[in-house]
Order: sequence, then structure tokens, then C-alpha cells
Amino acid sequence: MSAILGWAVLALVFVDELLAVAAFGIWGWDHDPRRLLVWVLPIVAMAVWFCFASPKAPYGGPLVRPLAKVLVFGLACLALWDAGQQDWAIALLVFSVVVNGLAQLPSIRVLVDER
Repeated sequence: MSAILGWAVLALVFVDELLAVAAFGIWGWDHDPRRLLVWVLPIVAMAVWFCFASPKAPYGGPLVRPLAKVLVFGLACLALWDAGQQDWAIALLVFSVVVNGLAQLPSIRVLVDER
């Protein structure tokens, strides 16, 4: 697989992470009359991602990293579903599975390992 395609997949993984954070904001907007959760939930999701799921996560590991990713993306999809955005929830789930699955291909993983 070419490096350009590999970097495109990694860019889509980043977009996927941003969409997950936005999903938590949407749920917060829908469920908190004070709108505090619009900011708090995305910040918590980013903190979990930084600590456990990012490539340089201080507490990540071969078991913790995938578990944190499933937790963040799964809860983001549930948040969209609960906010009445069922079609977007399914789209996010499918997109997340596809791009994160592609990112596990050896030809793409080597791009991350080189950095």
C-alpha cells in the first residue's frame, strides 16, 4: 500500500476521533439545560484518549489501548443514538470500524511506528 494512502487512512482516523468528541458534545447539548456537559463530556473523552488510547498514551498498552478505543467510540455512538441521531450513530460506528481496521494493516502501522 502506498505511503500516501496510508497517511490518508491515518488522517481519517484523526477525523474519526474528532467526530467522537463532537458526538459527546451533541449528547451534552441535548441533555443538559445548563449546557455544561457540552464542554465537560468532550474534555473527558479527550483526556481518556490522551491517557489510554493515543499512540503515545502514558497508560496505554496492548490491552488498554484497544479497550479505551472501543469504549470511547462505542459511547460516542450511543450518545448520538440517545440524542435522536440514529442514522449518524450507525454511520459513525461503521466509519470507526472501517478506518480503525484499515489503520491496523501492517503497511499503515509502520507509518505510525516510524514516527
